[in-house]
Amino acid sequence: MNAQCAEAVADIIGNIAINQRNANMAEARDKPYFAHESAYVDEGAEIGEGTKIWHFAHVMCGAKIGRRCIFGQNTMVAGGVVVGDNVKVQNNVAIYTGTVIEDDVFLGPSCVLTNVTNPRSQVVRHSLYEKTVLRRGSTVGANATIVCGIEVGRYAFIAAGAVVARNVPDYALMMGVPARQHGWMSRHGHRLAKPGPDGCMVCPESGYRYREVSPGVLCCLDLDEDAPLPPALAAGKLTYDEIKAHKKD
Repeated sequence: MNAQCAEAVADIIGNIAINQRNANMAEARDKPYFAHESAYVDEGAEIGEGTKIWHFAHVMCGAKIGRRCIFGQNTMVAGGVVVGDNVKVQNNVAIYTGTVIEDDVFLGPSCVLTNVTNPRSQVVRHSLYEKTVLRRGSTVGANATIVCGIEVGRYAFIAAGAVVARNVPDYALMMGVPARQHGWMSRHGHRLAKPGPDGCMVCPESGYRYREVSPGVLCCLDLDEDAPLPPALAAGKLTYDEIKAHKKD
């Protein structure tokens, strides 16, 4: 091939690439969500308005994702998974069939969710996937493992590296392997101190009061668990360490 022919072929290939890129950009503009060009969203996946899906992510057919979610690099959402609104999924997280994730859940980097308790390569259990539910506002820390078939309660906090194999109460702080409860966490993600004379525990960031209304059942007295945070309390102003220092003072 002479230089003139090679140049012509290069121009054709370049034009094809530009046209494809323009077509991809036009298609992206028509969608209510954003997906990076390296992400793969299967036909048949349902994704809500304002959701962002980043590099090398894969959302499979049959997955249902709500509004204003963020899926980080190298994440996967399998068919049959249901994800609510405002869910944050950090890098390297796979969400398998059988998982239900409610609104405002946070999944830390490389945390693990499973869907078969006793997996064997030789035994097919595709029709036996177990249901795992992460309730509203719960947090799963980096590298933590959630064994399938359990429920993580509202605003529960799973510490980094913990292995959770049983149901978790609302607001519980779970740490260790296997995970055990080590107190309570506020809706703002702070460990609650011991109750005062009135039986209340107070969040050092929001000032909201919490009380154990029966053994093992914690409730917020100042805001319904299903109500959104007021705008003034929905954006942090101090770091975790700064709030701890203020509490000591």
